[in-house]
Amino acid sequence: MDHFPSQLSGGEQQRVAIARAVAKRPDVLLCDEPTGALDSKTGIRVIEALLSVNSQLRTTTLIITHNASIQDVADRVFFFADGQISRIRKNESRRAAAELTW
Repeated sequence: MDHFPSQLSGGEQQRVAIARAVAKRPDVLLCDEPTGALDSKTGIRVIEALLSVNSQLRTTTLIITHNASIQDVADRVFFFADGQISRIRKNESRRAAAELTW
């Protein structure tokens, strides 16, 4: 609160960006690598926050990531190849974010 964005760490800047996006209560939230610059513990907290927003605010949340372990918390997983959707998988049983490791 007492710092300019440039005075924050990369992870702090990322969390602030997510908070700013969520504060607007969007219908759709697009998250491009939301855990990319974070350690696993902080990344799990971010995923938990995004899942909470999805559940409580009914926000459609899309998480684009190269982190394959995150797919276990999703309702549906879209796989891309050569710029197109190559496969869609529906998760019958989702894992809690706290169970993720990477």
